Amino acid sequence: MLDVAIKEWAVVCDLLLEGLQSILLRKGGIHEEQGSGRFRLTHNRFVLFPAREHQHVDGVKPQFRARVDATAGEPESFELRGVGEVAAIWTLPSRRVFDRLDDLHGWAGPQVDMRFNYKADRPLYLLAIRAFRLVEPKTITLKPHYWGCKSWVLLEPEDAVDDTDLVPAIDEAVFTAILERIESAMVQL
Repeated sequence: MLDVAIKEWAVVCDLLLEGLQSILLRKGGIHEEQGSGRFRLTHNRFVLFPAREHQHVDGVKPQFRARVDATAGEPESFELRGVGEVAAIWTLPSRRVFDRLDDLHGWAGPQVDMRFNYKADRPLYLLAIRAFRLVEPKTITLKPHYWGCKSWVLLEPEDAVDDTDLVPAIDEAVFTAILERIESAMVQL
């Protein structure tokens, strides 16, 4: 049973699980690493935790805006629908490099700018994520310690996900080609 989750915009979780997104960006949440605000990859495999807390319609590309639930706050209950695995992680050297990977994510330009500019003295990490759908989504109730601006959430035992029977969002050969493309973009400064 998998009991650790990474919080990400609900729309991004959907795009990962549909094979329309293959990367995540991380700098760190307010509650990361004892208040330092720095992201640390503490788990290579995790449940995708669909958060609404910071997602907004203008933060995604126009073709995905209708998918964003604009209601305020987190719902009392929601579905965990998939798992992600980090295949590789890089420190992003520049916005120009990231722009070469525009088709691998659903964020709008201003949202990407915000991520680069927020605490500009700290590195921005790009994580290549292989996503897998659960055969049966799991409905959970939002617990108080699941709230807040943090990347990682330790799930209660009753919310842990059986990760033994998963369906890949994209096939392995396609994902391998994506990894090669990201690697190439990182070295072609």
